[in-house]
This record gives sequence, C-alpha cells and structure tokens, in this order.
Amino acid sequence: MLSKKKSSSSVIKNIVTLNVYKGQKYILQGDTFSPLNKLSYNKSNFITSYVNNKDVIFTTVYISRNIPDEDLADIIDIKAYEELGLDQATHYIISSLEVDSDTEERKFHIFVAQPDVLDELFLPIKQETKYIDLIIPAPLLYKAIYRKEILQSSGVHCFIYFTSHDAFVTFYKDGDYLYSKSIDYSMEQIYDKYCEIVGEKVDEKEFYHILDTEGLKTSKGDYQKNLMKIFSDVFININDIIIYVKRAFRLETVDHLFIGGENGPIVGLDEYSQNYLGLQAADLNFNYNINNDEWYTDQLQFLMLLNSFDYLEDEESVINLSVYPRPPAFVNRASGQFIIATFASISIGIAYPLYYLVGSYIMDAKIYALNIENKKLSAEANKYKKIIGEKLKEIKVLDKQIDKLSRAYLAKTKTLTSIYNKKVNYKLKSELLHIFANELHKFNVNVNKIYSNNDTFWLDLTSKNDRDITEFIKYISQEHFNSINQIDIKKIAKDANNSNYNGLLKVELK
Repeated sequence: MLSKKKSSSSVIKNIVTLNVYKGQKYILQGDTFSPLNKLSYNKSNFITSYVNNKDVIFTTVYISRNIPDEDLADIIDIKAYEELGLDQATHYIISSLEVDSDTEERKFHIFVAQPDVLDELFLPIKQETKYIDLIIPAPLLYKAIYRKEILQSSGVHCFIYFTSHDAFVTFYKDGDYLYSKSIDYSMEQIYDKYCEIVGEKVDEKEFYHILDTEGLKTSKGDYQKNLMKIFSDVFININDIIIYVKRAFRLETVDHLFIGGENGPIVGLDEYSQNYLGLQAADLNFNYNINNDEWYTDQLQFLMLLNSFDYLEDEESVINLSVYPRPPAFVNRASGQFIIATFASISIGIAYPLYYLVGSYIMDAKIYALNIENKKLSAEANKYKKIIGEKLKEIKVLDKQIDKLSRAYLAKTKTLTSIYNKKVNYKLKSELLHIFANELHKFNVNVNKIYSNNDTFWLDLTSKNDRDITEFIKYISQEHFNSINQIDIKKIAKDANNSNYNGLLKVELK
C-alpha cells in the first residue's frame, strides 16, 4: 500500500470480525473470542471483514524504479485500468502491495473491487455500525500466519478453502502472496451438483450434516459414491491450477498443502490430495492461543482477527478495500466546525465594542502593514503566473507524449490479454477425456488405445454390439457439439478373432 492514514487504535477496545456472506460475526473482548449476537454502533469496536476471491480482480504490474514515490499511486491506477481493461468511465476501488522483485523494475500486486459489489455486501452492515475499518481480499488473509510466525515463511505453500459462496486456491512463496483462483465448487455449488447427479433435490440440512461430520467416508453408500465423483472433479480442477502455477512462476514443487472450510475439515480429502495431486495435505486449523468455547470456528474469522492486530500496528502492512471509514473526530466534522465557529463568532461579537474603543489605532497600523505585504505578494503572484504559463506549455508537450505511450500500452494490453486467455481459459484435453470415459462406460464401449496429436485424438473402440458404438458416437456428437470441431469413424468391423466389433474414432477439438 502506498498511503498511510492516522490510526485511531488508542480508542479501540474490541475487535469485531464479520463474514458478510453467511452473516456470522465474532467479537474479541479481553482474551475471549466469541460469537456476537447483534451489531451496533460503538466507536471502541474495530470492525473487520473480507471480500471473496471471486469478487476481487487481481493482477501484477511492473513499474520503473525512476518513478517518484509521490507519483506511484497515480501510475498504479493507470496501470490497473490498462492491464485489466477496466471501464474508464467507472470508478474502482484500487489498492496495491509491493513485493520483492529480481528485475530492474518494481513489482506490485494490484487488487481491484467494484464499488457496487462492495455496496451490495457491506452497506447493510454500515447501516448498523456506521463504519467498517478494514476489508481484506480473502487470499491475503493468510499473510498474517507468516507475520505471527505461526507458519514458517519458506517454500511454496498452497491453501484450499471452501466457503458457502466461494472456493479458492491460494499460493504463497516464502511468505509472500503469489497467486489465487476461484473454482466452481463452493459449498452451495457442491450441494447443487449433488442434487443434479441424483436427479432430485435432497434435504439440504441432511446433506451438509453428512458432509461436515462424515465427509467422503460416510457409511451411506449413495452419498459416498456421489461425493467421491464430485470431489474427483474438484481435485482435477485443482491439479490443473497447480500445473499452471508451476509453469507460470517456474516452481519446481509445492512444499505444503493446507485444506480447510468454514464448517470444519472435510473427512477424506487428505487421501484425494495424495492420489490426485501427489501432495500430503494438512488441515487448515491453527492454534491461535485465544479463548474460544466452540469446537470449531471458521479459520477466516481467526485470520481476520490476526490481520486486525497487524493493521492497528501498521496500516501499510495490510491491503484495505474499505470505503466506509469511521466518522472523524468532532473538531474535524462539518457540524463540529460549525459549532466552534458559531461560538467563536459570539465571543468576538461580545468583545468587539471594547476592542473598538481601545484599539482603533491598532487597525490603522495593521492596514499599513498589510498594504506593504500586498505589494510583495502581488510581485510574487506575477512571478508564479509566469511560471504556470511555462508549465502549461510543457504539459501540452507531455500530453502528446502520454497519448503516444497510452496507445502503445493499449496494444500491449491486448497482446497480454490474448496470452492470458490462451493460458488460463484453455480447456484441458484431460477434462474432456474424463467425460468421454464416463460416457463410454454408459454405452458399454471400451477403448483399446488412445492416440493424440495437438487438438486431435483417435480412440480405438471395441464393443460386443456395433449399435453401442454408433449410439456412443451419436451421443457425444450432440452432447459436446460446442467442444468438438469434427468427429469421424471410417468403419465399424467385426473382429475376426472374436465376436467384438472394432472401429477407429477420430475426434478433433475446437
């Protein structure tokens, strides 16, 4: 962060942490951290919340070290609009964090939020509390773990966290934020996918109870089978993200993996981590040495608390997206200044007659002194008018240069956006092959061999019935029309050695 504001930590007695997505709130009073029943305005409360990963836009920019610090904020705003293609007519909440760079330029992580998104989430809270001191992007909450030395800041760490409205994967390297990405497997989305698999709406309370208490090792066969299918897809997505991060940031390995959720650890996920990612997972459940009677408390609540401590010590150490500051001190409010001015005017009005009687000659002396001062200021004003005129000419020249550079930046932005879409939005073959595998089983068709070249692959199909093969081809042609450019099979022939039918299917992806 580039600017530092005066902290009012001297009046802070309690810290309130909010999960606005689920309506959960906690308060630290003394050494006890416990649920809070109702919010209210209390200037001794420091109020902290977070915004989900999917509600914040992230990017990284590099800026010349020759740029003066006083100009950094403006340059970063310009970079954010250019790199992210933001609407120039819209005002965004933009904050940044500088990290160590091994290049000749300075490196900044930029975090952008849309005001209407923040208002939808936090204005109802502001109506009750009158202010929100700190709003942190969810992936940056983990930074406090390293500041408090709860976790050693060495190596590459991956954090996976499931909440009701978001599930996101975050990477830290040597204690610094590196990358984060949301996946479409929040707790609500997992429930919806489960209902889609079974073909009916199951009891929501029962579903979450089984998931929270028994997880993937539940004794209920239908639940276990369907949950295993869903979390297989979850970890396939996570594996794709890890592969991308390793390639993009030139990482050799991920040293530690932590998995958690707002309702507690999900039983059985450590085995999936080992099987799909080749990583040993640990529960994201740290001991913060704070009194709490609950069997489990959302870890993001604890992380908000730790970040609040850091922010009160040093506001520059924590990214803050809040646009709902606490009311200023009485003397800085418009109403306070009006009262003070009114009182001063009344005092002057009472004292004026006495002042007029005994001090009229002082006014003449002041007028004479002011006339002399006026001549000096007029000469100085003329000098600065001349300087301003010269600077305006320089500004016109610089405006032309800025226009030229802006066009160059726009061209680079389009190029980077194209590269980003190819790297991030590229649909992996493995995902489609996984889908095909399930559909082959559905039609009683097996595959002897698979060959691939770029976006084309061949499947050597075999089945006891040639109709099963044709039905399978017809199904995937219709079901995956948007993903397949061409599908072709030369012939389906009966195997001379047995009663099976064989055919070589060619599939060309878009």
